Amino acid sequence: MARIAPLDETEAPPEARAAQDDHERDVGRITNMKRTLLHSVPAFDALMQWYPLRDTVRPFLGDRLTHLFAHAVSTETDCLICSTFFRRLLAESGEDPDALVLDDRDRVVVTYGRQLGRDAHGVSDAMYAELIRLFTPAQIVALTAFGAIMLATNVFNNALRVDLDGYLEPFRATAGAGPAAPDQGGR
Repeated sequence: MARIAPLDETEAPPEARAAQDDHERDVGRITNMKRTLLHSVPAFDALMQWYPLRDTVRPFLGDRLTHLFAHAVSTETDCLICSTFFRRLLAESGEDPDALVLDDRDRVVVTYGRQLGRDAHGVSDAMYAELIRLFTPAQIVALTAFGAIMLATNVFNNALRVDLDGYLEPFRATAGAGPAAPDQGGR
């Protein structure tokens, strides 16, 4: 059960209502997480920077690997909302989130996402060497910042126990399944 109820739009102060209206117009759905964030518009604005960071990594990762990276971070932190959100995107694109098939590039990015979710201090020199082999310094900075804001949304959802949105229920991982281990085969 959520520790803080999502802000009821009928009771929202004008600044929160304006932020919600802008987001719905420019991005789309207002979820339980977003309505909870709207209790503090600066908090909402900060975590909604996820979208510009996603749009920065998409050109060099592509949609699929962007989703795989965010899913890896979110499953590693055991964030029900975010991991389920990305399970939905993966499933709707024809993937089996419980049996992912990754090529070498995918594996490097997913491993990096999992390590960020587990412990950023554990990013080894060998892992970084794999990243720098595939990406420019600017791309690694953007990817790392995207992972960091993904972590921030995970922390927010986990600490406040934000309720899973109903539309995500069909995509929820089975109890006890934990993060899916990727298939080692090529794509």
